[in-house]
Amino acid sequence: MTHPDEDRIQRFCQLFSALEEEVRRVIVGNREIVRKVLTAFFAGGHVLLESAPGLGKTLLMKSLSRAVTLGAKRIQFTPDLMPSDIVGTEVLSESHGERSFAFKPGPVFTHIVLADEVNRATPKTQSAILEAMEEHQVSVFGQTHRLAPPFFVMATQNPIEIEGTYPLPEAQLDRFLFKLVIHSPSSAELTEILNRTTTDTHAEVRPLLGSEEQAATEVEQLKGLVREVLLAPPLNHYIARLIASATPGNAEALPEVNQYVRFGPSPRGAQAMTLGAKVNALLDKRVNVSYDDIVDVALPALRHRCLLNFQAEAEGVQADTLIEALLRKVDRA
Repeated sequence: MTHPDEDRIQRFCQLFSALEEEVRRVIVGNREIVRKVLTAFFAGGHVLLESAPGLGKTLLMKSLSRAVTLGAKRIQFTPDLMPSDIVGTEVLSESHGERSFAFKPGPVFTHIVLADEVNRATPKTQSAILEAMEEHQVSVFGQTHRLAPPFFVMATQNPIEIEGTYPLPEAQLDRFLFKLVIHSPSSAELTEILNRTTTDTHAEVRPLLGSEEQAATEVEQLKGLVREVLLAPPLNHYIARLIASATPGNAEALPEVNQYVRFGPSPRGAQAMTLGAKVNALLDKRVNVSYDDIVDVALPALRHRCLLNFQAEAEGVQADTLIEALLRKVDRA
């Protein structure tokens, strides 16, 4: 395994910081949300954003795509949305007097996808994006069509509306590297939002990379750099113990996990913590992961993978509370 060199690490830190700064030119507050979205982007995963309406989820996606110079499309998920509206379909075309079917790509054929209010679509339509998220390809009428890298999905869901929604199944939740929760702005942040959105002053996000092709190449190279960061065996074992401790029925499971958790995180949870921690290490200009790097990404990596039972819901126990207990009680040695 090759070790990252200083020049590549420096370039990663410079680009990450520049992207973070550009996005924050238009996004008020939510500094940690912006950083975690970029972390997932360079880790090669996808993000599920949960918040009330009007807190800047769409603006965040547009700002990121413009700053990184990559194409982006927004898909509004509704109950009548069909799978073909996402992945595309075969259409009848005529050329030189002959008729034939040709594939017409859907909006998923881009680099950055905003799946807006993803839980409003039916399960059949939700599943249309699963193959794209996991395998970076779609299959239509027996034909497989590859998606050009990088491919990043940022899905949103509204936690306060129940009618007309279809909860995401466990298999689909597990496809997201992180689940991030955006909270309402403070009074100071709301004042700044009003200053930016109700006057004639508008902040513009500047493209930081060259052409879309150049941007895609560099992003893929930096994503490869993330995987070169070293994870020492003790930290590897620590991640494994966290997952085991969060799995009910496991010999290492905590008592509160056995009491409140219906299903624990899959191996994807361990992968999410590992990749997120490697990005954190690079941002600190290190070639090896630390315990703090892992702790920093534990909540977004595990909160949607710890499925609670009815007793937890009745007693108001949150997944975040259980994960914080894990971080306190699982031995690092």
